[in-house]
Amino acid sequence: MHVKPKLALLLAVLLAAAGLFLLVPDANTTMGHQSQPSSMTKNLLRDQQQVLSGSNRSIAYRIKANVAGLLALNYCSCEDHATLHQNLQIYLLHESFPASELEEIKRRRAQEYQSFQKRSQNAGNLLLIAEANSPLQYPTQGVEVQPKKTILIPGLRLEEQPRKGHSVTLLATMGTFDVTAIVQGVTLKGEGTMHITLSSDFLSHLNQQLQFVTYTNTLFHPNTADTVQYETESHKAVFTVKVRHGVLPKLYDPGPKGEYNISHLVTIATKTFIRYDRLQILINSIRRFYPTVTIVIADDSEHPKPVTGPYIEHYTMPFGKGWFAGRNLAVSQVTTKYVLWVDDDFIFINDTKIEKLVDVLEKTTLDLVGGAVLEFGKYKNTFKHTFSWERGDEDGDCLHVRQGSYHVVPGFPKCVVTDSVVNFFLARTDKVQQVGFDPQLARIAHLEFFADGLGTLHVGSCDDVIVTHGKFLGDQSESDKIYAKYRQPTASSLNKQKSVFCFKNRLKCLTRP
Repeated sequence: MHVKPKLALLLAVLLAAAGLFLLVPDANTTMGHQSQPSSMTKNLLRDQQQVLSGSNRSIAYRIKANVAGLLALNYCSCEDHATLHQNLQIYLLHESFPASELEEIKRRRAQEYQSFQKRSQNAGNLLLIAEANSPLQYPTQGVEVQPKKTILIPGLRLEEQPRKGHSVTLLATMGTFDVTAIVQGVTLKGEGTMHITLSSDFLSHLNQQLQFVTYTNTLFHPNTADTVQYETESHKAVFTVKVRHGVLPKLYDPGPKGEYNISHLVTIATKTFIRYDRLQILINSIRRFYPTVTIVIADDSEHPKPVTGPYIEHYTMPFGKGWFAGRNLAVSQVTTKYVLWVDDDFIFINDTKIEKLVDVLEKTTLDLVGGAVLEFGKYKNTFKHTFSWERGDEDGDCLHVRQGSYHVVPGFPKCVVTDSVVNFFLARTDKVQQVGFDPQLARIAHLEFFADGLGTLHVGSCDDVIVTHGKFLGDQSESDKIYAKYRQPTASSLNKQKSVFCFKNRLKCLTRP
């Protein structure tokens, strides 16, 4: 990656500001609506040309609107999406705050966002452009050192015509250079510093010396990157050295070999509120098929009743603590490799084969896989949705939610890859704990968990593993009627959903079916 340092920094700043991130459009998107490239697209391409060295602005070109229109423009609009997709709901999230407080809230959000960027960005995120035909050989990726530790830098070499005097220089910002051996005929300057120069009249000797160059991290950070400049008199290159602690794995004992031992691999978790009759039906149905699987129950009823039995853990909470708080509590007590989330009014049937979901997670890189919920005893609800995030302006970004999936999971024709699923899913316990459930959302929430997991959770959905929704079977019980009063969303709970999206996720709008 050969680049002049100042140019690299300029590229990183300008191209990031321009928002050069490719987005995959929705399958139903037709670019025919953009017969002419927008002025913002033209400006974006012109700005890129001004940044790139060697670009000749006197040469004419014609913009391909159908391709250029795919570029993100550092601007997004939910209203624009509504013109391309029918039957969409548009949520303008700023409306969740009083108008008199909005500017102050935006200021606080901007301050928090700057802090977030400082924590999440490092030199490894910089855009680096390699110049053509450099004699410098160096590692393009894969160089990693633990904080305050030392490594040999692999792959350093100089390829140029033999002449009198060969010299290379290395510069760093978070560490120092040294050598593990000194080659005859090589002069070293700056050993043990951030700036080292290696010189020799013999190219072969210099290349031998480059094999002994070390990098020692001196500025501690648990996970960052250093940018190393590597140059001769006439050529410059930049590469990164990742600085981070080794990641300790979280491994779970699956039990003795053989078929999947569901009791060793899976814990079933649920959140209950008032409906103890429904909960008992769920437990009875689970025990028909999985008599020794642990069931973890989080309960925020006003007057908790004991829920007992073998392999049952019942945890009570303050009254009305909430839906996502209960999920957090239940998942926090899981010690198995996988957690199966179910609602307290589900009923296991012959098609509720946990083994199938385990098989998917064991044989793929998916973190979470949903099943199907049989509604009214007739149709299967999988609640598959894909998410598309668009970079916005200072008012925030845009999130677009669409029904559907991306592609079939290889080896599992009944399963697809998607971004969100129904409330019946099997997941890797550590990944669910990593994303967590926002306890601000007490009464209604679902997509928020998957939005928080965007970029972290690899999600799938299989429609051949089915559980029945019990609330649609038979008459309503008294507990159902009481529960319904609390379940009905209020204006304040709906407003809370919007405000969480707006402030925490820095969104200005959301579109969904």
